[in-house]
Amino acid sequence: MKACLSDEIFRYLRITFLSFMFKKLPKSFRSFYFLTAFFFLVWMIALDSNNFFTRYELSSKLGSLENEKEYYEEKIKEVEKDRDELFGDRESLEKFAREKYLMKKETEDIFIVEEKD
Repeated sequence: MKACLSDEIFRYLRITFLSFMFKKLPKSFRSFYFLTAFFFLVWMIALDSNNFFTRYELSSKLGSLENEKEYYEEKIKEVEKDRDELFGDRESLEKFAREKYLMKKETEDIFIVEEKD
């Protein structure tokens, strides 16, 4: 019996304390609309799975992925150009092999000239 009585007293004190603190707030903060908007903002900022912090992280990741996409699209264009050169006629295949892989005929010597900046 004593445990039930102390629980009821504790519950009563807690309720009276909360109502006392609630009455101390200015009248505009006690309105239904303010409380609803406040809890909505708290929910959207911190508690929801699509909160503002997550949205910001995802948008920054999207920007970096779009930059990577542009980089890889340029690389794809370069590879397609090299492929077109490679599978063109015999002269372009020979030119491609000489420029990219420094291949030569048996009777030729290769001199590589590099320009200094």
